[in-house]
Amino acid sequence: MQHPIDQTRLMDEARALVEAALKAGADAADVVAATGVSLSVEMREGKLEESERSEADDVTLRVFCGHRVASVSSNDFREGATLAERAVAMARAAPEDPFAGLVPAGELASAFPDLELLDAVQVGAEALAERAREAEAAALAVKGVSRSGGASASFRLSGIVLATSEGFCGGYLVSRHGVSATAVAGEGTGMERDYDFDSRGFLSDLADPREIGRRAGERAVARLNPRKLSTRTADIVYEPRAARSLLGHFAGAINGAAIARGTSFLKEKMGERIFAAGIAITDDPTRPRGPASRPFDGEGRPVAPLVLVEDGILKTWLLDTPAARELGLAPNGRAVRGGAGTSPSTTNVTLSPGARSQAEMLAEIGTGLLVTNLIGHGVNGVTGDYSRGASGFWIEDGAIAYPVSEITIAGNLIPMFASLEAGSDLDTRSAYQVPSLLLRGLTIAGA
Repeated sequence: MQHPIDQTRLMDEARALVEAALKAGADAADVVAATGVSLSVEMREGKLEESERSEADDVTLRVFCGHRVASVSSNDFREGATLAERAVAMARAAPEDPFAGLVPAGELASAFPDLELLDAVQVGAEALAERAREAEAAALAVKGVSRSGGASASFRLSGIVLATSEGFCGGYLVSRHGVSATAVAGEGTGMERDYDFDSRGFLSDLADPREIGRRAGERAVARLNPRKLSTRTADIVYEPRAARSLLGHFAGAINGAAIARGTSFLKEKMGERIFAAGIAITDDPTRPRGPASRPFDGEGRPVAPLVLVEDGILKTWLLDTPAARELGLAPNGRAVRGGAGTSPSTTNVTLSPGARSQAEMLAEIGTGLLVTNLIGHGVNGVTGDYSRGASGFWIEDGAIAYPVSEITIAGNLIPMFASLEAGSDLDTRSAYQVPSLLLRGLTIAGA
């Protein structure tokens, strides 16, 4: 099946808009053009509840007048001349930003690796509906599940193009297949719900919808009749789905923009051991079929794998050009576009797995908490103070004893990172690949 996105058209229109900006008086300009076609269906109780197809175009023009910068966005390339004039007028009235500017021609990517981002298999609404139906039926078949919370399946194609007045023009296409299911167990005030999902670039890599539904049902049933805990200190194991958030907190703390502003609790930690010996964290935008892989970054720089942590030691910041200039460092191809410019960010981050399984870590701690779900965003990026609502299972004699809910986990990310041990069960479903994580001596605030 031929895909419906015309990259050549996007590239031609992006180049033309850059030229229009220069003619309108800009000293430099770049354009990001994105287009997408998505299809999704949702099933509930065996019936099609919603089917949605959408197409969207978006173009953002950024112009530079000296060190003054402005950007405008539209969903219509036909506004090119008007967009260019408006952007230049805005830039001339903007305050100067000494760190703003395009990547020089000699530093731009000149070769684009094939990262296997586009699946030749495309699916229609009927296939998606069947996928969602299978996931829901499997969830409902689990003993103890009382009703469905819905199941969905989706398919999306996206096209991205970047053109700059320094001569860069590149683009790539990305496909995404997804399935999710939510199950409800119990009745009345005793109801519990949970979910499972998978999302992959290639349909052949996607988990069986029936497996997703079964896991959703089993997770919901396991949460029935939760207890509350009294306030205490305990060792805690985060299952991979919950552990991803810890990797996200780390990524935010090594963001070069936060370092430049002085708003990160890791700002003085470069070159220090912040994790236990043996912990390794990498960021790899070149991983084939990776959910966040890309052949160039948001500024047109070449991309390459980056070691963030080696043997527990913090090795680098995430840097786009403005953050690197402000810090006096070299950019490392981690720019993403957003709003009026770029910001540093991760791509495919992996916390390398350790030797012990989750079961072995639970057996070793004997008594503690297995966290399966987190609530809220109670993390202070400046101090590292950590406070998150949670639910999961209390562990006794190294095994699950009973479900728990309405608890809060509190600590500080600096000692939390220092005590962290990685399990062997690496979860590859998202851009943050992480196994179960064991952390020592956290405060659990309960009833």
